[in-house]
Formats: sequence, C-alpha cells, structure tokens
Amino acid sequence: MGSRIGCFALGLAMAASACAYSQQVQESSGAKAGRSEDDAYCTYLTEQAKAQSDLLRTPNAIGAFTQPDTGLPTQLVGGATLSLSSVKKAGLTLEAARKNCAVYNAQTSVMQTLQYAVPSLEKQALTHRLELIEQASKSLDELIAASSKMVEAQNLTRPMLFELESDKIKLEADRADTQTKIAALYVPVLDAEALKTQVTRKQASDLSEQAVQDRLTRQNNWDVALTVGAHQQIDPVAHGTQPYGEVQVTYNLASRAIDRHLDRSVTAYGDWKKVQASDVVQGMEALRQQIVANIEAQDRRLKSLQTQLDLVAKNLRLVEEPDTTAALDFRNGLSSTQLLLEIESGDASFRLARLREFLAANF
Repeated sequence: MGSRIGCFALGLAMAASACAYSQQVQESSGAKAGRSEDDAYCTYLTEQAKAQSDLLRTPNAIGAFTQPDTGLPTQLVGGATLSLSSVKKAGLTLEAARKNCAVYNAQTSVMQTLQYAVPSLEKQALTHRLELIEQASKSLDELIAASSKMVEAQNLTRPMLFELESDKIKLEADRADTQTKIAALYVPVLDAEALKTQVTRKQASDLSEQAVQDRLTRQNNWDVALTVGAHQQIDPVAHGTQPYGEVQVTYNLASRAIDRHLDRSVTAYGDWKKVQASDVVQGMEALRQQIVANIEAQDRRLKSLQTQLDLVAKNLRLVEEPDTTAALDFRNGLSSTQLLLEIESGDASFRLARLREFLAANF
C-alpha cells in the first residue's frame, strides 16, 4: 500500500513539472512574437517542436472499465501514465529543431553566396566600367571641342570631325548599355564571411543535426513507463477507492546493433553531402571552376588589349606633331581609339583583379 501511494505522489510531481514547463514555453513564445521576417521559418519550426515536446512531456490521462480475468468484479480505473523515454525525447525534439534551424540558416547563406557571387562581381565590374566611360567621355569631349575649333579655322574637314562624333555616339551607347545591365542585375547583401567558412559551417550543422536525430531515434530502444491512479470496484461497491501504481520497463535486445548502425548513418550522411550534386560542397567546386575559367578568359583579353594599346601608342609617337591635315586626322583617330581601348583594358584589369581576389579569399 505504501509503495502505491509513493508511485502516485511521484506521478503527481512529474505532472506538475510538465505543467510548469508548458507555462514557461508559452511565456517564452510570447516574448519572441516580434521576430523579424528572416526568422519566420525558424519560428515555425520551433513552435512545431514545442507542440511535440509538450505532447511527449505531459502525462496521459487514462480511464477505463476493467473486468479482471480472475473473475473479480468489474472495476473503474482512472489515473495517469508517463513514459520516461518520451520525456527524454521532448528535450531532444527541441534541440533537433534548433539544429534544423541552424542548418537552414547556414544553407540559405551559402546558397545565396553561390547563386549571386558571379552577378555580384559582374555588377562591381559594370559599375567600374561606368567610371571608365565617364573619364573617356570627358577626354573625348575635349578632343571634339579642339577639333571643332580647327574645323572653324578650316584646318580640319567636317568628315574628320564626324569620325570623332561617331566614337562619342558609340561611347554613349556603351554607357546606356552598361547602365541597363546594372539595372537588370539583382544582387542581395551577401555574407561577408569567406565561402569556404560558410560551407564548413553548413557541413558541421548537417552532422550536428543528424547526430541529434540519431540520439532521438535511440530513445526507441528503451522505456520506463510509470502509471499511477486509483481503482474502484463497481458491483458490488466495496472497500472504497484504492490507489495503485505500476512500473513497466522495456528494452530492445538489438539496441547495440541499432546504435552501431545509427552511428554509421551519421558518417554516411556526411559523406553523401560531400558528393551530392545539389549540395553546397559540389556547388562551391562548380563556382571555383567558373571563377578560374573567367580568370583565364580575362587574362587573355587583357593581354590582347595591351598589345593593341602598345600598337596605338607606337603610332601616336609617330604623329606627335602633325604637319598635315592627314596626319592630324590620323592622330585624332588614334587618340579616340586609345580612349576606347583604355575602357576595355581598364575593365579587363578590374575584372581580373576582383576575380583573383575572390578566388583567394573564398577557396
């Protein structure tokens, strides 16, 4: 009789603890109601986990009519039952939700970097190109203004001036095209952390989340169920209401083998993520190859442009002091071409430098 009363008191204490925890969770949930939109998924995930945790942690009420097999009179039974394994699962469920949230945040960050790294570099290059066009446009305007005065003085023909004005038109078209490309590129604010660090954190989050799932599954290998309550004989009514208590222990005999397979599954999950085509490790390698290919292309482009610039500079030295109209026209054409080539050369140099810097910082 004394042991039954002790079990009944233990059950009431555990039930009171579960109710107090549920109230604490509700207060914590209300305090976080003002979270930003960025945390919407994690808030949803946490609330789902809290609901499941409350379900697992709170004792279940039981009530039944029983007819014992021994031929005793029918009895009315009422009480509560609590699984210690479920209580353990309740805490692990919340931890799993936190780990899942960390995986989601890490995944979002690194996938955004993988998706927008190249567009971000392109936008920077286009913005720099606009600056080069602006500088070249001012120099070309000065050249056109000087040539216009020479046309008025009849030292230069209008067709020769029109060639410079045609280059000005091309320059303005280039400016408009560059501005249009910049406007068409959407690039969010990217994580300033190196890509390799983001990927490492994502892999660690994956393994950490799987480890919690492993621990959660292990709880199915055992259980200690506590049941407390009272029973009352119905017909005939006798002896009054009597308390009762029951402890049931279960253990899966294959627990060691199950745990061994679960441990291997965590390792296998990490190995799978390293080779999964759609995961961040392969995505990072694909981006690295893309950056390397762009570096090679821009390097070849810059060398070709430098050769052309050297040729223009060599010809300009031949007509530093033109003494004929043809020589003057030739010099103006060379100067205009030099301005256009300097835009392309400056663009290629900037792109090459930014690509190399990105490669060194992120891989």
